Amino acid sequence: MTADTHKRDFAENRRLPGIALLAAGIGVISTLAAFVLLNLIHLFTNLFFFGELSFAERSPAQNTLGAWVVLVPVAGGLIVGLMARFGSEKIRGHGIPEAILFGKSRMSPKVAILKPLSSGIVIGSGGPFGAEGPIIMTGGALGSLIAQCVRVSAAERKTLLVAGAAAGMTAVFGTPVAAVLLAVELLLFEWRPRSFLPVALACAVAGFARGALFGAGPLFPLETVPPGALSLFTCVIAGLLSGALAAGLSAALYKTEDLFGKLRIHWMWWPALGGLVVGIGGFIEPRALGVGYDVIGDLLHLHLALQVALALLLVKAVMWVVALGSGTSGGVLAPLLMLGAGLGVVLSHLMPGNDPALWPLVCMAATLGATLGAPLTAIVFAFGLTHDSNALLPLLAATLVAHGFATVVMRRSIMTEKIARRGYHIYREYGVDPLERHYVDEVMTRDVETIDAHSTIDETLARYFGPLQTHRAYPVIRDGVLTGVIDRTALERMSTAPDREGAATTLLELMQTRASVVALPCETCRLVATRLAVHGLERMPVVDDVNTRRIVGIVSRSDLVKPSLAHFDEEHKKERFRRLGTRAAKRRLSPLRRTG
Repeated sequence: MTADTHKRDFAENRRLPGIALLAAGIGVISTLAAFVLLNLIHLFTNLFFFGELSFAERSPAQNTLGAWVVLVPVAGGLIVGLMARFGSEKIRGHGIPEAILFGKSRMSPKVAILKPLSSGIVIGSGGPFGAEGPIIMTGGALGSLIAQCVRVSAAERKTLLVAGAAAGMTAVFGTPVAAVLLAVELLLFEWRPRSFLPVALACAVAGFARGALFGAGPLFPLETVPPGALSLFTCVIAGLLSGALAAGLSAALYKTEDLFGKLRIHWMWWPALGGLVVGIGGFIEPRALGVGYDVIGDLLHLHLALQVALALLLVKAVMWVVALGSGTSGGVLAPLLMLGAGLGVVLSHLMPGNDPALWPLVCMAATLGATLGAPLTAIVFAFGLTHDSNALLPLLAATLVAHGFATVVMRRSIMTEKIARRGYHIYREYGVDPLERHYVDEVMTRDVETIDAHSTIDETLARYFGPLQTHRAYPVIRDGVLTGVIDRTALERMSTAPDREGAATTLLELMQTRASVVALPCETCRLVATRLAVHGLERMPVVDDVNTRRIVGIVSRSDLVKPSLAHFDEEHKKERFRRLGTRAAKRRLSPLRRTG
């Protein structure tokens, strides 16, 4: 049996069952947190717009405040600004990727308490946001807090944080598979069993628990007719328009954020200014206030006229961009669903010959996928919200077109732009590390210069570390067996000792007190690169076996660059192995060959 037979497709992790069990418990807790948050939104909506202490679900669009409605979001923004300044600034804005990537997934108890409270106030006072963003952050904070109470690594803590966040999204929308994909595309920044499985389990548990609190079934049940071949043309148009809408919204959001940053007043007051714009927009189009899940349902079922959909699209976009740019607390999913569905309603009136009910759903998913840079999440999310299997093919086509458009036009998504503005770089293309695909025996140097273990320190310094020194360190061997590795620093320390007795010491005696780190030919370059970094080494001897310790080569940091070079050739070196056989074809290709 060769050493290769012991290699695994995935890294072994014996702690996975324990982490998965913790994630399952976090899934239940996040579902309860979602229930609390939604009821907080209902409570504050009734309090702000109807003057009642009630948890009944009512739309702020039904208010009878008249022009006074303008001041309601201002009051909510002012309260949240005070909470952010004197409580925790981390409740501002949307999303948690920066906490995962750069904060070792440590979130404070303040965030777990203040985030749902501030979001309930903002949305309850008419803020044009959904509950999913705050519950994602709240669930993540709860997962992080639980992880901080047990002995786990930073990577395991990240997994539990994301498990709470994804479970929260599942609880709000009832879309566990989409929540798992959201975690992979936007939060985990990896696809590995050690993180994927606990997150998926938390979402599954949240999905089952949701049925007891919110009921089963899709949030927006819908069934469209099977699309025809000509629908592909409309899908391309819908994808391009959705991608353009996503790019425009992202650019407008951060331009607005820049404008707020130039104000000469403390950021605590910004949410109140944003609330003023929300209030004016709510006075013009009351349906744009609050979460708006009922409005999304009306758009998907074409219950709103074209003029109303256009007004809603414009007013909601302005309200959402200004409110979020002001730094208030809110989510992005529900507003993007409404804006995309509004675009779809407009498109359904312009594209005859197709099922009109299809395009609000398609544009909704395409806009979401392009804005977040998460196309798979958007496709599965739209299906999970509606259970409309007939729409899967149009969803796939339009969302991928929108994502492609946004990838070309936008350097970053709406989520990663925020991180980039803090001086960090996010690279979201996943691939197998080239170092993981190559073994040490492919890159090591086989012709190794060694030192005999019976040499003294003075002899070694004079012969190997003099003016003609070629290496920083050398393997020390005795009868072909490795005894250790020696470098100039250790030798000079012994030779300059006050008693000078150490200068006559043989390397064999010296090696008895020095443990050596070795590599095996069958180990991956990634494993050895990590070992070099952990021990602060430049090079490492390679032995045939840990027991015999017969040296067969040496691997250095420079050797570990070789897999990256091979990967570069695969990605960028252009080759052609076949040519057209006819003379006419060769004549047609000859100008190309002449011009290079």
